[in-house]
Amino acid sequence: MTTQLTIIVAVARRSAIGRRGDLLFHISDDLKRFKALTMGCPIIMGRKTFESFPKGPLPGRRNIVITRNRDYSRDGIETAASLDEAISMCAGVEKAFIIGGGEVYRQAIGRADTIELTEIDAEVADADTFFPEIADTEWHRVTQSETMTDPRSGATYRFVTLKR
Repeated sequence: MTTQLTIIVAVARRSAIGRRGDLLFHISDDLKRFKALTMGCPIIMGRKTFESFPKGPLPGRRNIVITRNRDYSRDGIETAASLDEAISMCAGVEKAFIIGGGEVYRQAIGRADTIELTEIDAEVADADTFFPEIADTEWHRVTQSETMTDPRSGATYRFVTLKR
């Protein structure tokens, strides 16, 4: 069985995804969707993404952290030296999720089968982390939600599923 590789990401205008090691927006429905989609599946991330989690490893999921530091270890995670190694650690699993950050997304976009995208209609002038370009010729929208507004931040967004 080949593992289906799914990228999950929230992207604002101009492909912005992060600022100073954090998400740009904390949209409750987006976080709930992230949890529902990834629960029970391996999640693959870079070290900085992992270290941005305030409570450590995300429960109910196998947390695989990519790091060049062979001595890096934390309770509740597995480490991989590369994206290739992280993906190989998921052999025999139906689906694994790539959850960030920017460099891991850049490495994974050419290998992913699906992108679960939250499109946020907002400009973030001081964003410092960006998602790679999504080529219209490679990716096709298969589902798209209605546009919604987050009551807390006022940001408008929609959920989109892209497939190759």
